[in-house]
Amino acid sequence: MSTRIAIVVGAVVPLLVVAAGWVLVGLVGRDLHAQADRRLGERAQGVASAARGLLRAASNDRPRAEQARQRKLFTAALDIGIRLTGPDGTVMDGPQPDASVRLPAGTGHPVTVHSRGQTWRALTVPVTTGRPGVTGTLWLFSPESARQAQIQLVRGRVITVALLAAPLSAALAWALAAGASRPLRRLQQRTSGLDPHTSAARLEHTPTRITEVDDLAHTLQTFLARYDEQAARTAEALATARSFAAAASHELRTPLMSMQTNLDILDAFHDLDPADRAETVDDLRRGHARLLGLLVMLRALAQGDLVEADAFASVDLADLADAAVSDLRRTHPEAEVLFEGAPGLTVHGWQPGLRSMLDNLLTNSLTHGRSADGRAQVAVRLRADRDSRTTPTVVLTVDDQGPGVPPEQRQTVFRRFHRRADSPGSGLGLTLVAQQVALHRAQLRVLDGPGGMGTRFEIAFPIAQPDRATVGAPQHRDWLSDTDRRG
Repeated sequence: MSTRIAIVVGAVVPLLVVAAGWVLVGLVGRDLHAQADRRLGERAQGVASAARGLLRAASNDRPRAEQARQRKLFTAALDIGIRLTGPDGTVMDGPQPDASVRLPAGTGHPVTVHSRGQTWRALTVPVTTGRPGVTGTLWLFSPESARQAQIQLVRGRVITVALLAAPLSAALAWALAAGASRPLRRLQQRTSGLDPHTSAARLEHTPTRITEVDDLAHTLQTFLARYDEQAARTAEALATARSFAAAASHELRTPLMSMQTNLDILDAFHDLDPADRAETVDDLRRGHARLLGLLVMLRALAQGDLVEADAFASVDLADLADAAVSDLRRTHPEAEVLFEGAPGLTVHGWQPGLRSMLDNLLTNSLTHGRSADGRAQVAVRLRADRDSRTTPTVVLTVDDQGPGVPPEQRQTVFRRFHRRADSPGSGLGLTLVAQQVALHRAQLRVLDGPGGMGTRFEIAFPIAQPDRATVGAPQHRDWLSDTDRRG
């Protein structure tokens, strides 16, 4: 870059010097012409007086007086050329154009005359004596050679300065550009050794107070930070995929073998008793449902592990809970599902994850929270807790009328694949609930139900403020592979 700047400056500066010099030469030439013209005009006054005396002496036929007047005329002219034409002939002296050159008529101001390669400034002055017939014409000549020499000298100096300016300006521009680009070269040297694939070292930049260099360093730091973030997300995705494959292969083995056994029975015994056949087919259906539920849960956990921060937004938890309760009532009309909550209770969250959490809480309470007589009663409540001593929260409670959860088991129920022996579920529903609670920075507690009967799941969510919401998801946590995950 320094060399390119030097070349450009070395080419542009001489052109600017020549252009400025050309204008200067024109101005100097104009000033010299104006100076010569003023000199001719001033000299014309004295010379014209001597010319009138010479014409009078010539008209009186007085040779001696005429000679004296002629000397006076030549003395008044000094270094300029004069030519006086009168009734008795022409008198000339000093440098002037050739006599054969046609002179212009009286114009009242100097004009340029060319003769044998030379240039003259000529001024025409009419001479009158006051006597009839005694008149003449006086020409004064100033050679342009001296002025042209001065102009040529200025022109030569301009060219000399332009030739000298080329290397000097190029060298100066290179030195200044090299100094200005030194922080950029240091930045290039520091970044050239950074390899995100092989080293964890990152760019450390001290502000140079050069805007462009500091902005470039900030851009590089941002790029490397985003690369690290994406690399970490890629590693998390690979870990989640491995965990998904390991969990699926481990948990699907038993139901698949059971289904294979039932299929072998159906294939081997074509005359199987209808009751036995129906029982075998029913076992196949339950095994299929278990496989499908297990895959759905594993997929939901994997999505929670990989959720991005930009997927979070303001969610009306009351609307979401009301929709989940309505769907449960439609699929289980025999159950009594109550909902109590005011609209407008907003949290900052991932809507699909919150809906999955609600569905699993309700399903768990419906499955395990039946009373002794077999009735299913689930109560869902939402309220705002705006206690000034703590952070305002939205509290969700789900109550059932089941046997409850013993205090010593209230943490283990959230472990992966933990379930009761008679549970038809996959053992991942409450694990998914705990995952969503952690993702939303909420607090989860398992308590006794109202009146000491049943189980209460209580979750406290931070309220999303209009001006400052809790942004983004927490650090990645692999819920698919951690068997000791707690809510």
